[in-house]
Amino acid sequence: MKLRLTIAALATVTAGAAAAQDCTAYTAESSFDLEEPEILAFYDCLKDQMAEGYGAEGDPVGSVYRDWAVTSTRPAVAGPHGERLLQTFANDIAADQYLQFAEEGFVMPAGSVLAKESITLSSQRGAARPGPLFIMTKLDPGAAPDTNDWLYAGVQPNGKVMNVQQSFCHDCHIAWDYRDMLAYPLEEVRIGQ
Repeated sequence: MKLRLTIAALATVTAGAAAAQDCTAYTAESSFDLEEPEILAFYDCLKDQMAEGYGAEGDPVGSVYRDWAVTSTRPAVAGPHGERLLQTFANDIAADQYLQFAEEGFVMPAGSVLAKESITLSSQRGAARPGPLFIMTKLDPGAAPDTNDWLYAGVQPNGKVMNVQQSFCHDCHIAWDYRDMLAYPLEEVRIGQ
C-alpha cells in the first residue's frame, strides 16, 4: 500500500533559513542550488498564500486541490517548468495510478486531475513568490486526440484562469509519451520511494 499524505501532514520548518524580515529572501545563484531547509522554509512561508490565491476566484481545482494526495515530500526543481519549485497533488481518481510512478504501459483513468503548485524564484529581487498552479485533466478517450486526451490549464496566483495554449504544454509533455505524458517529481522527493 502506497503512503498518502495531505498537505497538513507535510513536515514544516521555520523560516530560520530565510531572512528574518522576509521569509522568502534567498541568496543562491540558482534554484538548483537551494538546500532542503531553505526550500521547506519558502514553502512553509508561502503555502497558505498560494492556496488562498489559487482559490480566490472559485476555480474548481484551485479551490480544492489541497484536499488531494500530495505526491512528494517537499517542493523540488525538476526543470520542465523552468527553475520553479514544484509540488504536485493528485485527485482521488489519479492518486492510485500516479503514486506508483510507473515508467510505462499504463494510461491514467479519465477524470484524473493533477495540480502542480509552483514557487517562482526571482533572481532580480532575490525572493521566492507564488507562481501559477498548473493543472492536467485526463479526458474521456478520444476527447482530445491532439493531446492524448489531456487538457492543460492553469490558475494565476491571484485565482484568475490562465490562457493556456494546449500545444505549448503538450509539446513538452510528449517527451513522456511512454508514461501517458507524466513528468513525475524528482525521485528523491517522491512519496513512498
